[in-house]
Amino acid sequence: MTYQVALAFEDGITRFIKVGPRETVADASYKARINIPLDCRDGACGTCKSFCESGKFDGGDYIEEALTDDEAEKGFCLPCQMVPESDLVLQIPTTSDVAKTAATVFESTLTEIRRISETTYAFSLEVDKREELSFLPGQYVNIEVPGSGGQTRSYSFSSGPEVQTVSFLIRITDGGLMSTYMRDTAQVGDRLTFTGPMGSFFLREPKRQSLLLAGGTGLAPLLSILEKLVGMENPHPVHLIYGVNTDTDLVELDVLEAYTSRIAGFSFDTVVGDPASAAEKKGYVTNHFEPQHLAEGDVDIYLCGPPPMVEGVRRHLEGEGIKPQNFYFEKFALAVVPEAAPAAEAAAPVAEPTQAPAAGYEIGEEHATFGAQFDARMALELAIVELTMGKLTDGQLGEFKVLAELAGKTLDGEKFVNAAEFTVTNDAFHEFLFTCVGNEHLLQAYTRLEVPALMAKVLRQEHWIDGAVDADHFAIVAAFEQQDIAAARAAIISHNEHAKATMAAASQEQS
Repeated sequence: MTYQVALAFEDGITRFIKVGPRETVADASYKARINIPLDCRDGACGTCKSFCESGKFDGGDYIEEALTDDEAEKGFCLPCQMVPESDLVLQIPTTSDVAKTAATVFESTLTEIRRISETTYAFSLEVDKREELSFLPGQYVNIEVPGSGGQTRSYSFSSGPEVQTVSFLIRITDGGLMSTYMRDTAQVGDRLTFTGPMGSFFLREPKRQSLLLAGGTGLAPLLSILEKLVGMENPHPVHLIYGVNTDTDLVELDVLEAYTSRIAGFSFDTVVGDPASAAEKKGYVTNHFEPQHLAEGDVDIYLCGPPPMVEGVRRHLEGEGIKPQNFYFEKFALAVVPEAAPAAEAAAPVAEPTQAPAAGYEIGEEHATFGAQFDARMALELAIVELTMGKLTDGQLGEFKVLAELAGKTLDGEKFVNAAEFTVTNDAFHEFLFTCVGNEHLLQAYTRLEVPALMAKVLRQEHWIDGAVDADHFAIVAAFEQQDIAAARAAIISHNEHAKATMAAASQEQS
């Protein structure tokens, strides 16, 4: 019998090969002109040692020096000896470039564009030579934006790997390259080119219950995972918590409801960040973790969201003393909503997903660099003031004020009510003007600073915070309401000093 083997390389590229009866993975790889690490070919050197994420195989013959019993028990294997007994996913310890391979380019036709909320579109592609496209549920591709001169944007599949027509979700933002195309010029029948699949965020073989965490269009890869689960025998419970900013951002609820009957043991909750929401559950996804969702750590967590969301969830788990068996996550470069939504336009992940790393870090190094990062953020914000002053709509001004209020609710004078939630709500406030201006380069420059991730590492519940921070947020909003550019600049400069003072104090307490 022939099996499909996914070779996942360190640079995020995944290549799929067919392995025939009694054929080794290494032989099939080289037959496909994919040069995975290899030397002796007889299980004696360990050069090809890889890690099997899922599937069954006959490990073949090898010596202890090449692969120890302990390594084999953990899932390591030798492709030069192993013969698949099911479909496999292998982590190959090299890059696709070294293996002299690359992601595949596909041509496709746009077959459907649906506006599924005020802020979200769904679109579908019919892929030429569909039989050649294989991907793991949760992975993404880089789609070339028509008329952009070759620029690409990254989107996770929202459809399962077996369906004929592939689908995606996109959050529409003013000025976004793909957003503008989809909203203003896209037509059914347009030809689109994409490259992939990519990413290490994908469903592993279920061995215990799972907790899926999504925000906004970060729902897409989790929908792909759920579609895969439909056809699998999985006796373990699966729970999804789906967070958004406002009631109108909730999408595909009918699809999720259908999965409750299509997947045994599946359930889901929706969480809305807006305090004025009519939703039963409000706030952040971490507010609605139940003991049965975490099973005292005997759980696999799949999270798709921005860096602050990842840090917020990790901090929450640490605070509760919960260490999940596996924590797989995907960080998106363009974050909009704390612990609620991933990319405004689902840009490429800033870091590949992995099992949760150790929590340690060098506080001295953080202390040495945060001042420059905060000053860089201030410089970008001063530039944004010039571009946005007097141009925000009443609705945008209202949203800006709401974000200031949300950040304020996490503070009590010079104390944190919730340090983790402050980090993510504060990020949403600071990023807001960048999402309004429609300049992707400035927005990406802001997100590359990764100030929220730095704050998440340093700030703790017991730390002092400069009491002026909250007032600064409202002063900035007031300056925009009054269209007073000088007042906005002064408030931003003052706020930067208060923020750095807070970080310095927190760093000194931990050093």
